Amino acid sequence: MSQEQVSKSQFKSKALEFFRAVESSGETVIVTDKGRPTIEVRRYRSDKRSPLDRLRGTVVEYVEPTKPVGEDDWEALN
Repeated sequence: MSQEQVSKSQFKSKALEFFRAVESSGETVIVTDKGRPTIEVRRYRSDKRSPLDRLRGTVVEYVEPTKPVGEDDWEALN
């Protein structure tokens, strides 16, 4: 899926065209403000699963859940 970037002024003048393009092609439109991405317009996807069903299987390992976690243990910090 591709992404198109447009300024707020371009989006404002042609919003309906962008909505139709997103609907038909599934292409994502990124709206920018002064060159910085601010809003993403994409096709709506309904996920009818319950929140617990969506989380099921996401815990990979559950060892010593009460053990304190140090900063070096967080993968996101590495």
